[in-house]
Amino acid sequence: MEQFTYIQESPASMTESERQYFFMEQAKEKRLRKEEEVGHPLTFCVTTFGCQMNARDSEKLEGILEQIGYQKTEKEEEADFVIYNTCTVRENANQRVYGRLGYLGSIKKKKPHMMIALCGCMMQEPHVVEKLKKSYRFVNLIFGTHNIFKFGELLCRAMDSDRMIIDIWKDTTQIVENLPVDRKYSFKSGVNIMFGCNNFCSYCIVPYVRGRERSRNPEDILNEIRQLVQDGVVEVMLLGQNVNSYGKNLEHPITFAQLLTQIEEIEGLKRIRFMTSHPKDLSDELIQVMASSKKICNHLHLPLQSGSSRILKEMNRRYTKENYLDLVERIRNAVPDISLTTDIIVGFPGETEEDFQETLDVVRKVGYDSAFTFIYSKRTGTPAAAMDNQIPEDVVKDRFDRLLTLVQDISGKMSGRWEGTTQEVLVEGVNEQDPHLVSGRMTNNVLVHFPGDASMIGQFQKVHLDECKGFYYMGTPV
Repeated sequence: MEQFTYIQESPASMTESERQYFFMEQAKEKRLRKEEEVGHPLTFCVTTFGCQMNARDSEKLEGILEQIGYQKTEKEEEADFVIYNTCTVRENANQRVYGRLGYLGSIKKKKPHMMIALCGCMMQEPHVVEKLKKSYRFVNLIFGTHNIFKFGELLCRAMDSDRMIIDIWKDTTQIVENLPVDRKYSFKSGVNIMFGCNNFCSYCIVPYVRGRERSRNPEDILNEIRQLVQDGVVEVMLLGQNVNSYGKNLEHPITFAQLLTQIEEIEGLKRIRFMTSHPKDLSDELIQVMASSKKICNHLHLPLQSGSSRILKEMNRRYTKENYLDLVERIRNAVPDISLTTDIIVGFPGETEEDFQETLDVVRKVGYDSAFTFIYSKRTGTPAAAMDNQIPEDVVKDRFDRLLTLVQDISGKMSGRWEGTTQEVLVEGVNEQDPHLVSGRMTNNVLVHFPGDASMIGQFQKVHLDECKGFYYMGTPV
């Protein structure tokens, strides 16, 4: 790591949150001086790759930049400061970043004052940082997933330096509260309840780049949600790599179901969503809380990954096909109208045609409303990457196509079961294809398009579902 000293250091008595605001003020002064030099207000553009955890992190980065006084733009080529918040779950995500970095480098040659920062999961991989140091020297700042709260401080360093600043932590137990956030939506928000993952599925890089599980204190979560509700939020999405294991490492342990019960009591909050749920520890207590709740949405994302018990064991998922189907039955008995979605990986090392048929069998038996289907991506550093029996590309592609056909057929039928009913929709925005329509989501997360205007955004609207178009509905406001 390259070390830098500051012109002014923060007082030792400060909390970490106070320290970061201190550095944001310093960065604000540096920004003003730079604006005098270049003759215009400095702008920023944050591009997010990957999951909703990353999207929430990007809202924090944007909040800090706006606190410093940068102005937001959606166009990378016009920005004075570009940040890529990266994902590394699949190899193609890395390649996209490298490709776009080359383009940014050509822009920076014409605009020398431009700054470029890279953060997120991809930066936690040492070979990535080495490649950036060697081939992308024009990048100003590199940091990872564990110290995103230090962004204001790191930006201070980078603004004073003509060298690449690198600050990567291998792990952390630290959670810093009360930093600025710029939410994408005024009426809904993601809320981190925990960070990291302890599951070590054999194909997954996440525990290595996000670190071990650490849960936020329930009171901090409740206070954040109360503040969001006061600010106009009616729907929250509770975020964690595995929300079902929330609270186990707290000084006073609490279950995820107990946390949900407390969140339910917050007046003014209308909807609660959460993801992701690992099947191995989705408890009967949680199922009962979902069944009795008036606010938890009728949608559960329950990753399967494979329907073969043998492959599930190789994946270190710690449940069997029978366990999974039994869990689905218990959930459906308690919440009959729930929408179930899932993740499925095709082509895991050693997967046979028989194993693949087991996956198709689960898809038929469960009847998912939708499924995210992925071709296995070899991630260096994971146990699965070292397995000998990697599946030929043509075999994987054939299986993937067959799975996709089945998923789309079943999903279309499942999604259509509400046609002709009237449902409550939270309006999220004006339709991008037709400005005479607005778009929103039902409690089951299915998208609905219907006549309306921008005044409806953030409001709940009763909508008659006229026609199912496969994965969305066309409707009429009631």
